[in-house]
Amino acid sequence: MRKRLTGILLLTALMAVASFGQETKKAPEPLTIKVGDMAPDFTLLAYDGTKTTPVSLHDFKGKKQVALAFYVFAFTGG
Repeated sequence: MRKRLTGILLLTALMAVASFGQETKKAPEPLTIKVGDMAPDFTLLAYDGTKTTPVSLHDFKGKKQVALAFYVFAFTGG
């Protein structure tokens, strides 16, 4: 009886230690962008065949017009 009680207490303590510090994070709210809205600033990597460089949307602000197009199933075979 004593071994069983000790085992239960040890298991309870281990589960408490394992769950300590694990916070449940709330999922971020999805962006609600409509046609014609200003796009939020973002940075992507551009590959020109030899090197990879970061390109940000704010690099073009006031200099050029930018059209964004998203192809949902591009390169997926579906």
